[in-house]
This record gives sequence, structure tokens and C-alpha cells, in this order.
Amino acid sequence: MERYLVLEDGSFYRGEALGSDHFRTGDLIFNTSMTGYQEIITDSANAGMMVVMTYPLIGAYGINREDNESLHPALSGFIVRTAADKPSNFRSEETLENYLKRMDIPAIQGVDTRAIVHRLREKGTMRAGFCSTADEIPALVEALKAGTQEEHPVRTVSTRSTYPVPGRSHKVVVIDYGVRLSTLRACAERDYDLIVVPYHTDAETILSYHPAGVLLSTGPGNPADLRDEINTVKELLPQTTVFGTGLGAEILGLACGAEITRLPHGHHGPNQAVVDCASEQVIITHQNHNYALDRASLEAAGLVMTHRSLNDESVEGFAHPGYACCGREYEPDDGFFDAFEKAMRGEEKYA
Repeated sequence: MERYLVLEDGSFYRGEALGSDHFRTGDLIFNTSMTGYQEIITDSANAGMMVVMTYPLIGAYGINREDNESLHPALSGFIVRTAADKPSNFRSEETLENYLKRMDIPAIQGVDTRAIVHRLREKGTMRAGFCSTADEIPALVEALKAGTQEEHPVRTVSTRSTYPVPGRSHKVVVIDYGVRLSTLRACAERDYDLIVVPYHTDAETILSYHPAGVLLSTGPGNPADLRDEINTVKELLPQTTVFGTGLGAEILGLACGAEITRLPHGHHGPNQAVVDCASEQVIITHQNHNYALDRASLEAAGLVMTHRSLNDESVEGFAHPGYACCGREYEPDDGFFDAFEKAMRGEEKYA
């Protein structure tokens, strides 16, 4: 069955229908991962997004239960060159096509993904949507240009109730703006005694758990729209250790007084080169964010840039000398958790 991917600039791409017929619109981004498509689909940081995969064959090893980053993916659309219909892997439980249908995610295959990515790199992120016939394209373009004021996606992906993940080490409160399951697993491997709370939990409630530290998770959307959540972090900063990743890092930066900027087409995928400003060592990271702190605003906010992007010089990590806080835009690694533990033990405020 025919399907069209339509961009707000009026360009469109004809391909073959894949997944659900329940169409939504969203910001169109591209991801450069060769593998990990299941993690991308289920990453809550992609809630409301339309994702183009640059690798030409997606779905070769199928779908399994272990690789989910969330149980309820909120992706608005998925775009691939070719979807594998006969996956080959001992862990595979279903095809990509079956999974997309079961999760009600609309998708398209058979389009020139290279051309789409070139357009995004030239013009920046644009809104996009699907339609079934060419006659529907003009009306969809007008709707995309007009845009809509929708509910912030964090509200749709955050947990609705507090829950524990017991451990015997540091007590850590995780504020769930769209936390990845892999982040919770990494915390469990370090035996943290976790309390995961909804995004709107107030500072008084968080501090009532007497945490050694607070971890601000990644998530979707513009952090500047989460004013109440920014104020909550402001209250937490003088009273406990606060570390953030992705959206959580951006909220932390805004709480410290920095400003936010939108990247032209975001950082999505692996092999993102980041420079440690102290050692000048280059590390390779996995990222998924559309916003970053404005470099010019760091000094006025009293923040120190600890990491920068080697590709576009944007802020990838920062800290505040006066607080036990640190933010990283990329997926948390051993270095992030080592610094978090040192800060919780009071050995150093940031790294």
C-alpha cells in the first residue's frame, strides 16, 4: 500500500506503508545508528518524534523483550529505506513490521533516506507527517506549517506513581522525565537503592526520602517549558547532590541560570565525539538530544563547561563549583557514575 512522508517545506517522499495506519505529526530527526533500532523506537526521549534511520536495512535481527528502553513507545513515526521481513537472530521474537503494528506506530519504507537526511542537514529539523494519497499532501503541509500546541511529551512518558528499585548502596531518587530502562539497569548494577518518582514531584517530597543524590533522567521536548520542574531542581541544589543526563542535564542548567538553545538538527546516535575540557581527551558517546545549553550563558550562570562537542562545539557537559551538581548531554557512562558516587560521598563536588 502506498504512503507519503510529507515535510512542512512542501517536499514529500512516496514509499510503502509500514506499521500502523494511525497517523500523527512530529519533528523529523535522523539517527545514524547501524544497530539499536529497537532501543531508538522505545527511547522516551523520542516521544512525539518522526525518526529517519540512515542505515539502509533495519530490522535484520528482529525484536525481543530484553532490548526495550521503555514498555510504551511514544514515537510518532519511523522511516527506513528497507525493513527486513525475515529477521535472523536467536533472540528474535517478532518482526519489525509486527512490532510497529502492535505498538500502533506508523512507518514507511522504500523512500530515499539519504535525500531526506540531506534536506534536514541543510534546512534543520522540520515537522512532518504521513498521508495515504497525493491529494492529501497540500492540506497536510498547511497543517504542519500551522503547528499545534500539544501537551508536553514528558507528561505522557513519565511514571504516574512512585516505585522503588531496592539496593544496598547509596539511596538515589530518580526523577523520571522519560528514563531509559538501561539507565535503571546501570544504577542497579551499582546497587543503588532507587526511588523513581514522577516528573512533577516536589522538592519536599524528594528530600523526605533522605537521598544521597538525585538523578535527573533524560526525556523528550523543550526543557524551558517545564518551569515548575526547573524550580524544583533550584530548591534541591543547595541541599543534595544533583546529576542530570540529556533533558535532565538541560533542566539542571536552566535551574542554575543558564539559557537553552535548539540545535539545528540535534545529536542522535552513536559515535558522537566529545572532548573532556580538562584532559583534552576525546571520548565517543551515544546521544539523543535536540537542545543544549547556550555556551555564552554559562559564565553568567556560574557554570563551568566540562565537555564540548568536537563536531559543533556545543556544550556536552557542565558543572557548578558552588553545588554538588553535574550535567552530561550524552548517555551516562562509567565516568558519569564514578563522578556521581564521589559527589554523593562528599569527595568532590563535580568532575
